Amino acid sequence: MIRDEKTGMLYLCATPIGNLEDVTLRVLRILKEADVVAAEDTRQSIKLLNHYEIKTPLVSYHEHNKYEKTPVLVQRMLKGETIALVTDAGTPAISDPGEDLVRACYEAGIPVTSLPGPAAVITALTLSGMPARRFTFEGFLPVDKKERKEVLDRLAKTTCTTIFYEAPHRLKKTLALFCELLGENHRIAICKELTKKHETALHFTLGEAVAYYEANEPKGEFVLVLEGKSAEDMNRAKQEKWQEMPLPKHMKIYEDKGLSRKEAMKAVAKDRGVSKREIYAKLLEDE
Repeated sequence: MIRDEKTGMLYLCATPIGNLEDVTLRVLRILKEADVVAAEDTRQSIKLLNHYEIKTPLVSYHEHNKYEKTPVLVQRMLKGETIALVTDAGTPAISDPGEDLVRACYEAGIPVTSLPGPAAVITALTLSGMPARRFTFEGFLPVDKKERKEVLDRLAKTTCTTIFYEAPHRLKKTLALFCELLGENHRIAICKELTKKHETALHFTLGEAVAYYEANEPKGEFVLVLEGKSAEDMNRAKQEKWQEMPLPKHMKIYEDKGLSRKEAMKAVAKDRGVSKREIYAKLLEDE
């Protein structure tokens, strides 16, 4: 991180996702020293600043004004000011417009640094009990039908843990969608009120989750942690897809590649998860 003394700087400051004690000493120092704090919602951020008696001026920077405010903030930094960027809760640029400001800073030659701290996605993952070696964060399920289909297509095929954010008014619909896609026995952890007094991490199958929230109206913001498909599930799905194809057509795929009838039967049997004898008997039956 090289800084020109004449140019300001952008600090990405991770703030508490619930418990106000979950803030680093470094973040508090930067919030005090910055020329301005750019906040997703000034009404939320003022609570943190007041709690720690920080008097730095606040300006709003959110999804609906980012195109207007980004060049303004960039110009302020080019004139030597330092800006601390905060989101409502957690780490800036995670499901908020912070990434746009970061990109604009790099394009303008303004140095950027990230002050690590809370993130709901990581907190929920560690609470979920799901495998954490490989995971995908999808944020909120897209409203656009094409984008949503792309996300769901990935979800249906992945073997790694996948994490979503969801609002209470969409939770039941989203859970029903996941249940239809992945099956009612697929495991999910549903987390809310993270780091707060009434923090919960509920562990269900998708079928159980759908039933639970039909009986209990969702309240609060949710983090959904979905189990990845097992290798056995993926293999079973491939076999079922092959089994939907007429056997003669399946055989022809391999015979057109130059395999003998015997070799083709072996390959088809492997695709379908059955014995070569079963394929042979079926072919005789169809003749």
